[in-house]
Amino acid sequence: MTSLLDTTVPRTLTQLVERFTAEPATRVEAWLFEDEAARRAAEQALAAAGVAAVLRSAYKPLVHFFLEEFEGPAAGEIVIRTPLGKGRRFRLEAYPLAGLIGDGATLRFVEGEGEDLPSDYVVEAGGRRRQVFAPNDGTASPCGWLRVWQGDTLVEDAPLRTEFEIACEAALDAVRRHEWPATLPLFDTLEIGIATTGIERRLPFGEETISTFEALHEDSYYGVLEFFKARAGLPEADRTLQPGQIVPLISQVDGDTRVTVRLAQHRRVDPPLDPALVLDEAERSLAPVEVERAVAQLPGEPFFVTSFQGRKVAGVHVRGALPGLAITAGQHANESSGVVGALRAARHLNTHRDAHYALVPLENPDGAALHHLLQATHPKHMAHAARYTALGDDLEARTKPPFGEKAARLEAIARTGARLHLSLHGYPAHEWTRPRAGYVPLGGELWTVPKGFFLIFRRHPGLDGMRFLHALTEELHSGSPELAEFNAVQQRMWHAHVGELPFERINGIPCLVTTDERSTVPFTLVTEFPDETVRGAAFRLAHTTQMRTVLAAARLYWKGLLA
Repeated sequence: MTSLLDTTVPRTLTQLVERFTAEPATRVEAWLFEDEAARRAAEQALAAAGVAAVLRSAYKPLVHFFLEEFEGPAAGEIVIRTPLGKGRRFRLEAYPLAGLIGDGATLRFVEGEGEDLPSDYVVEAGGRRRQVFAPNDGTASPCGWLRVWQGDTLVEDAPLRTEFEIACEAALDAVRRHEWPATLPLFDTLEIGIATTGIERRLPFGEETISTFEALHEDSYYGVLEFFKARAGLPEADRTLQPGQIVPLISQVDGDTRVTVRLAQHRRVDPPLDPALVLDEAERSLAPVEVERAVAQLPGEPFFVTSFQGRKVAGVHVRGALPGLAITAGQHANESSGVVGALRAARHLNTHRDAHYALVPLENPDGAALHHLLQATHPKHMAHAARYTALGDDLEARTKPPFGEKAARLEAIARTGARLHLSLHGYPAHEWTRPRAGYVPLGGELWTVPKGFFLIFRRHPGLDGMRFLHALTEELHSGSPELAEFNAVQQRMWHAHVGELPFERINGIPCLVTTDERSTVPFTLVTEFPDETVRGAAFRLAHTTQMRTVLAAARLYWKGLLA
């Protein structure tokens, strides 16, 4: 094990209380990455020292304003004015306000009218007008801020570097300073440990959670990956780089922040099998060993390849007289509903006498193992560090040997001669942010907030397939009132905070149709259910929708709608 960094960052909140207890001011306002309870306790401590203090959240300040301070009417129109030229970014930061204000109120965003306020929202409701400061630095990233008054004179009004900002930058700086080898992979595992205070607040709407801990995971993981891409001279959108497995380990403590960065061997810990697991009722993602067991119980010819960390990428081929079909899931291992949906679908496909398909329900078992490890601490976090393989790349992007885990997909296609590939995916079920990188994830603008279940339909040049897609969406939408309502709610929220959907809606389901030759298969149908972080009933809806999509697509394909 090699240590790149082990440092402690003092808690900003503690420092503020100590400073203004020793040197009282008339009034203090500060914006911090701290939860409400901690901020209120600090306000009381400062009040005891004779300081009138108001401590607010630097992360999602408008949402916290409505949660903690707003006293407007419960009905009528609420107008939110955003800075000129920054409307989209500020509207996203206000998410999921449209779902929090109640059915009797409506939300309307207006950009750039009135004063030019570069970092303020203006809230107009019930005849009242209120400015809400949103502290940002030069990169449009949320930051700490401090204002101090002596008497009626504002004597300090400037950014305040908090442990949230310092910890993230310290970890990235340690990675940047290290002497990395010239050959790939650069490491087995790069662990970034941040034990800190912060916000973990479940919101009373959908799957939404305000979490600075999750945000640190996202900023640490993607920040490091982007550094290695830039170092290799690769574009930001590259998915081929194989630096090794980047693992942020974010934990909550009450006190100072500790930041560690170290190179280590991966921890080969596989959870035990759950003998009580029933796929139809699954309320959580499956561990690799559970998937391996489920595949072994299916009829057909088994095949497998071995992952980088030595796990089995298991597949099964069922031969029949119908056209061949390839089904895969778990390419991105934190998108876990497709894994369960594919396994459930296989049992139904097997009742068709002439069914012909090959199934690889978990293409990335190393990522799934990391997903399970991360969920033990934060079950409601997106855990994007588990998205790619243990080598650090997206297996689909491998275009030449060694194919590793992708070889199972290639064998499924070769065995079946498939003209249709069903690739089951998911995406964040709640807001995805990167506060230290401009708030909106770089390259992930379309994935920042959920927009319901949707489909991506890829076809080779000269092919159509729209009759298939229309029939499929009609069956999926009309066959599940629960899914139809789920999509309607999420699309209303998207419209309120983002605008028009970026995809055409076909029978109520957004569809992105593209001409694409990345696969040898003429038609590829990619499912996208907002499943990252969901459990319980929400997870059951997710994997049931994935199963229904496989079954409907197979039936329509075998009926000849893609001929």
